[in-house]
Amino acid sequence: MSQSTLTSATEATTVFEDQILLGEVLDAALTNGADFAEVFLEDRYQSVISYLDGKVKDAVSGKDWGAGVRVFYGHNAIYAYTNDLSRAGLLATAEIVAKAGSSDARHVRKPFAEVSAPRRQTIKVHPLDVPKTTKVALLAKADVAARAVDPQVTQVDVSIAEKVQRVRIANSEGIWAADERPYIRFSISVIASDGKEQQTGSESPGSGCGYEFAQNLDVEDLARKAVNQALTMLKADYAPSGNMPVVIDNGFGGVIFHEACGHLLETTSVAKGASRMCGKLGQPVANSVVTAVDDGTIEGSWGSITLDDEGMAPQKTVLIENGILKSYMVDQLGGKKTGYAPTGCGRRESYKYPPTSRMRNTYIAAGESNLGDMIASVSYGLYAKKRGGGSVSPGTGDLNFAVTEGYMIRDGKIAEP
Repeated sequence: MSQSTLTSATEATTVFEDQILLGEVLDAALTNGADFAEVFLEDRYQSVISYLDGKVKDAVSGKDWGAGVRVFYGHNAIYAYTNDLSRAGLLATAEIVAKAGSSDARHVRKPFAEVSAPRRQTIKVHPLDVPKTTKVALLAKADVAARAVDPQVTQVDVSIAEKVQRVRIANSEGIWAADERPYIRFSISVIASDGKEQQTGSESPGSGCGYEFAQNLDVEDLARKAVNQALTMLKADYAPSGNMPVVIDNGFGGVIFHEACGHLLETTSVAKGASRMCGKLGQPVANSVVTAVDDGTIEGSWGSITLDDEGMAPQKTVLIENGILKSYMVDQLGGKKTGYAPTGCGRRESYKYPPTSRMRNTYIAAGESNLGDMIASVSYGLYAKKRGGGSVSPGTGDLNFAVTEGYMIRDGKIAEP
């Protein structure tokens, strides 16, 4: 990857709007017979401030920009990226992908047409407009609040992470799309000790908006919740082993679905035959009370987008309805391989990576049961209130996840932690 010859983000912005240049890049990518070409531009600002035990531990911010060029030769995708957004740099990257394949066919790109969609993320207060001292003061406020809850608190780690990502997508099918995506997350983690052992508690709310999210946070309440979790776990016994019913707290179920089933429904796995959900459309795959949704249209939510990284508007995709598998999450290449229509879920880690099918806001739709009735129906089991990390093997469906705050259920009532 060559060094960028651009000297400022302003120059990068100019490239984002240059239809003539990006058209030339696509034409160059098509010269060896590719049947599809795409260029993706990214300009990203990121900032992280962390505050540990009463003082700033790290304060890091920066900008990064670059481009990726992708072509399809049938079902084969070829991708190259660069941070050189000069005309020469972009054309050289297009030449790399063009020469990596060959075909006798010749495809002419379509004229650009602007893609628009309702905005799902907005910035009312831009992170760059807020002084770092203001952000540090917010973190310090949370630190003081956590320590005031209980003298057993021995460590408080608070941080605020922000990102604003601008993207441009142009392809040979005429797509000309742009999006600006803000993200912000406030995190607090505390350690409490009784002199014999230590336990942790944490809260980490986030949203797809600007710094106004932090301005409206009740950081003192979040600090109390984190401390109370740590104190509760100090009193907790070791969890019993064996099989038992588990009642999962509201808001936790979507996370379980994400790990247990969500990745199996991405065409990244389905197109390779590497998912247990292959070929099961229209078949029962869950209990009839389960309806699972992947929705990229919820305003302000972390996984929402105005346009995906392939320039398509997101959808509300019902994956499982009353236990029946209804749909997969389909990106362009996955759709090309499987024949299913794309669902607006093509996502990239950055310009250095090609897009692939990924979940957005995944959740289990509300049912008719309530939490109290579920707990009352269990004579002996586990109530999982908060979840830790987890993983799944798409090929087998084997799943594991940690419960960071849990309680025993005894005789239909929540008992000891």
